[in-house]
Amino acid sequence: MESFAFDWAGGVYVLRRAPSADYMADRPFGHADEAALVMAAFDAGVKAPEVVGVLTDADGLGTGYVMRRVMAEVSPAKILDDPPPSLLGDLGRELAKIHSTPADTIPAAIPLMDTAAALAELRSRFLSYGGDRPVIALAIRWCEDHLPEPADPVLVHGDYRMGNVMVDADGLAAVLDWELAHRGDAHEDLAFGCMTVWRFGALDKPAFGVGRLEDYFAAYEAAGGAKVDRTRFRFWLIYRTLWWALGCLQMGQMWRSGADRTVERVVIGRRTAEQELDLVRLLEDEAPEAERARALPPSPDAASAPTGEPTNREIVQAVRDWIEGAIKPQAEGHAKFEAVVAMNALGIVLRDLDAGVRAEDAALAEALLSGTTTLAEPGLLAELRRDVLDKCAIDSPKYAALAAARADWRG
Repeated sequence: MESFAFDWAGGVYVLRRAPSADYMADRPFGHADEAALVMAAFDAGVKAPEVVGVLTDADGLGTGYVMRRVMAEVSPAKILDDPPPSLLGDLGRELAKIHSTPADTIPAAIPLMDTAAALAELRSRFLSYGGDRPVIALAIRWCEDHLPEPADPVLVHGDYRMGNVMVDADGLAAVLDWELAHRGDAHEDLAFGCMTVWRFGALDKPAFGVGRLEDYFAAYEAAGGAKVDRTRFRFWLIYRTLWWALGCLQMGQMWRSGADRTVERVVIGRRTAEQELDLVRLLEDEAPEAERARALPPSPDAASAPTGEPTNREIVQAVRDWIEGAIKPQAEGHAKFEAVVAMNALGIVLRDLDAGVRAEDAALAEALLSGTTTLAEPGLLAELRRDVLDKCAIDSPKYAALAAARADWRG
């Protein structure tokens, strides 16, 4: 979505709008319903933005709505560097309020999530993307084998995490980005912000990168949230990590289809490796103790140094150096961001050319998806650990969980 801050008649506002009509084509509900939902949450006492108007066709601005501007910090790095003391409790309290939003105030267009159907859709998407990533296949099968009974549905924000909350010195100031909202299991929201990727490097603080799960759950329950079921929480932690792994793969599909040809899209597509690493760390306890203690196999040999004409690697390095030396220093604003993304993309290619590591293995993925192969197979966990370490080192070498996994697995 696009956001524009503006001042008018002494007030400060934000316009949230879609970049195009096509951008909204496959969404379950439009901006009018999203605005109505945000208003319902606001009226229920949630620190949601205050909606003051919804765009109409006559406005000539596409679809969107206008909110009063909230002045607070949204950058996860800045927030987590020095979070206000109340923040973890605030996060639990606000989530309890979201889940307590009266059902009769939620717009009818907000969908009800059927977990089994949603998981089947993830499986279908995986197969449409090639069905050849063993760790994703392992996670799909695990979720199918551990599917919980349906829960009493509540309003689920769907994207409740660092990056979608605003924070000031007094604590949580606003909950943003409601476009993934639906009715479903409260534990989905509870788990999402606790995913490794959304802790932004604060691995020792499993609740949002801010604090302990016990304190987060206690704050949620004290504010009226239902008692947290740890087994159900674990399911959703794994499910949403799987969901984001496929979401990253989808970014590559968006680029291939022409829906979004930005360099940023293909770079995010390579972040699948982060989620595969996290999935192995989440699921490794399913393996026998002897397999968890098994040493890792060696990585593939590095590529040999060139002696003749410039190699593909050297050409890519030359282009990357040119962007860094000639383009980035002169760029400003979004153009500078795009230059950095382009450099990151070429960095991935350079590391990939050197290592020659791939994550695809269709036969193993099919065996894991069917359940004919499990983590009890001798050597499989060690192989998966090595594969995700090597792939993440290429695609996201600065990912905090990579260093932690190397230490844990002696890799």
